[in-house]
Amino acid sequence: MSVSLHAAHYADAMVQLDAPIIRNDLIAENTHKVQIVAPEIAANYRPGQFVMIRLAGLQSPLIGRAFAVYDHHDDANGQPSSIDLIYIRKGALTRPLADAPVGTRICVWGPLGNGFSTTPCEKLILAVGGIGQTPMLVAGRHALHHQWADSIEMIYGVRRASLLAGVDDFRDAGFDVTLCTDDGSAGVAARVPDVLQHRLEQLQAIGETDSVRVLTCGPEIMMQKVAEVCQSWEIPCEVSMETPMACGIGICFSCVAKVNQPDGGWDYKRTCVEGPIFDSKSICWDD
Repeated sequence: MSVSLHAAHYADAMVQLDAPIIRNDLIAENTHKVQIVAPEIAANYRPGQFVMIRLAGLQSPLIGRAFAVYDHHDDANGQPSSIDLIYIRKGALTRPLADAPVGTRICVWGPLGNGFSTTPCEKLILAVGGIGQTPMLVAGRHALHHQWADSIEMIYGVRRASLLAGVDDFRDAGFDVTLCTDDGSAGVAARVPDVLQHRLEQLQAIGETDSVRVLTCGPEIMMQKVAEVCQSWEIPCEVSMETPMACGIGICFSCVAKVNQPDGGWDYKRTCVEGPIFDSKSICWDD
């Protein structure tokens, strides 16, 4: 289930825009959703791809930050016009971004990366934690729209209920959403990999594990555990790596991940170019 590298994954497929903010809303604890005018990106991105952004006029940070495309919107004529990004207010970019009023200009370039594969399945399970839900709305919606998945289930875990972001978006898109929290303040008191294991046991009992795929994104330890669950069930799983990126276009090699090679060894691959989506079995989780 490898996602082969081709020219479309490189920076020559991107556009760079000076994009104004349309909306910038608080949607959960320290979690915001910003909508920016970016018609060229809205029309051409693939689910799982990302953009790099900087706030125009700011000298810190000097480099951009990567954000998965969460959603897109059409204008009154039905033409792609804008994209949504979700972020947590915590750093040199996101703190001023959270305070930025409508009309503030953002330097954005993309789409970048390879995106999720479209291997058909009957049931697609999205196993996400923390801010890892961000690439999954368009991934699941795209799967349903293009009929390469019959149904979408989402297992969404956070530390506490106040951190849940966009749950209604996923339910409105037709996903069956299971919530889990570390403290039990919403959904079940459990971790995402354990809920996934339990769900696969339920599906096995009714003979429905033959055509299941899993997409996962979130904290690395969570993705590793999800990958281990999937491997034990021999279920295909793709991971969206959240390795910090500096350039986003494959030049600086700061975002590398250790990836298994066919000869039994491993090599560093750039998550901004060869990723951010990888077959979970290809990742060397342990240093």
